[in-house]
Amino acid sequence: MSKTLSIEAAKAANIQLVEGDKGAQAVHDLVTAYRANRRSGTANTKTRSEVKGSGKKIYRQKGTGNARHGDKQAPIFVGGGVAFGPKPRSYAKTVNKTTRKLALRRTLTSIIEEGRVSSTDLFSVSSGKTKAFVDAVTSLTETTKKVLIIAASFDEKTYLAGRNVKFVELRTAADVNVEELLHANQVIVVNDALETLAKRTA
Repeated sequence: MSKTLSIEAAKAANIQLVEGDKGAQAVHDLVTAYRANRRSGTANTKTRSEVKGSGKKIYRQKGTGNARHGDKQAPIFVGGGVAFGPKPRSYAKTVNKTTRKLALRRTLTSIIEEGRVSSTDLFSVSSGKTKAFVDAVTSLTETTKKVLIIAASFDEKTYLAGRNVKFVELRTAADVNVEELLHANQVIVVNDALETLAKRTA
């Protein structure tokens, strides 16, 4: 069985936490960067110079009673180019180490205060069977939606057993990020991961 990880237990494990609302902006900045970095930035439109077609003037300059126009590739015509449309670009944002660390502290503080974090001595499924994996998870939490399990490392059999279980994510303490912590309804921390989390918040 797992037990709820309290603020006191987290501090005893040397995990640095924050008080009040400090770090809320850091969390926002970091999650925004995560999402921006996933954008492909491949949207592309053609300008009037790139649209296929003749460059011939559509009618003479004067005497028709109509406005003056050049070729049909102008943006005001159907089938013409696009004015100020998107071009391939990078949306990547960078966030400095201090902000990342503060965001992690803020997130851990929030989910611990909400009672969404529990700890366990060990999590391993040596059989590599999906049913055994589900049984192991349900023995630790009653939640069957968005469960995040954090350990120092997982063996290959455990990864194999959990690969088809959609409501559970396995992450190492070195790789888990703020967005994953916020997204989870229940976070289960294996005790061997506490030291790494403490180092990441120090």
